[in-house]
Amino acid sequence: MENEKFIIQGLGGQRAFEGKIPVRGAKNAVLKTFAASLLFGNEIRVDNVPFIQDIANMNELLRHLGVGVERIEEKSFVLNSPDAIGTDLCGDIAKSFRSSIVLTGPILAREGKVIFPHPGGCVIGERPIDIFLESFKKMGADIDMHDRQYVISADKLAGAEIVFKIPSVTATETLMMTATLVPGKTILHNVACEPEIVALADFLNTGGADISGAGSHTIVIKGRDSLLKSKEPYQTPPDRIEAGSFAILAAVCGKDIEITDCKPDHLRVFLRTFDNAGVNFETTENSIRIKMSPQLNAINVKTHEYPGIPTDLQSPLAVFLTQASGRSLIFETVFESRLDYLSELSRMGADVMICDPHRAFITGVTPLRGREIESPDLRAGLAFIIAALVAKGESIVHNIHNIDRGYENIEERLQMVGADIKRI
Repeated sequence: MENEKFIIQGLGGQRAFEGKIPVRGAKNAVLKTFAASLLFGNEIRVDNVPFIQDIANMNELLRHLGVGVERIEEKSFVLNSPDAIGTDLCGDIAKSFRSSIVLTGPILAREGKVIFPHPGGCVIGERPIDIFLESFKKMGADIDMHDRQYVISADKLAGAEIVFKIPSVTATETLMMTATLVPGKTILHNVACEPEIVALADFLNTGGADISGAGSHTIVIKGRDSLLKSKEPYQTPPDRIEAGSFAILAAVCGKDIEITDCKPDHLRVFLRTFDNAGVNFETTENSIRIKMSPQLNAINVKTHEYPGIPTDLQSPLAVFLTQASGRSLIFETVFESRLDYLSELSRMGADVMICDPHRAFITGVTPLRGREIESPDLRAGLAFIIAALVAKGESIVHNIHNIDRGYENIEERLQMVGADIKRI
């Protein structure tokens, strides 16, 4: 609910939390797989689904299109697409979260038409959709605007060679799904190579798609003119952003914390940065264990597309840097306006100097103090929770519906390691 808030009692710089904290399925993977249900001529099963607001929004959009969506177990859903699906995305819901745009490609490929509003989501800078529109044009679609809605139509789509001007995860996934049902060969150049893209391509291939190159910067799709047939459930990979965020929490608040059900291999560059900062950690195939470090050292953080440091970990890392000894630089290369939350962190006591929309210096170690704060977006919202747990005194975090969009029962899992956090 939008009027809910978190009441948090901070540790005052101590590192006292211990225990295990589990990672849920990746939000950025499962949303695309739900959209992929439109490509299948039979039902698909998706396991390890996080119970978050963005999933609820996606389910509502799919039902609006005619898809049967059923939760069969705590973490499992079955989705069944009808012979004919709707072509108009429900405006209010679609505008509320960015991932709604991934539905446009499968709808266009199946029905030859799709109508949708400009997608919403976190306010973290300019996020144009021209890369989607230009790609659809390359495949033979016409694009119009009517009543502030995009209307995309095509008598017949055809495979094409498409070069992305920037590597976009969402565009890569959307065009990969679109091309699956477009006869001919589609080649996507300069695409993103995140693990979630590989997981989606592997799942589509098990249903009869012909996709090669996922995980590299060139993907080749040989399209087909019939729907796919699901042969096995999709197992949602663990959320690497959540795992990295919990690792940051453990480094600044933890005595001995094990992050379970994750894939450290998906965080190699991030963990190398942790090593440089003096964090005491060890990994297994499916866990990261972080013990108290004698001292955290200043580091320079430069966000980058995978396999670099994810932009979604930038704001939690800023909190980490307030507790690291020395002067650190944050260089945000993916989005502009994603440093706006730093002014609120300064009011909690952080020593921050913002140079421009992309760069800021943070000097530590500085004690943080509790205060009332507003969660501006999904990732900065979690960063504020971490800052509140580091701080001395009580903090109140408002707008937590932003956090609920991406983190399932976050307060319950933090309580498992000793955090004093309550939802009101």
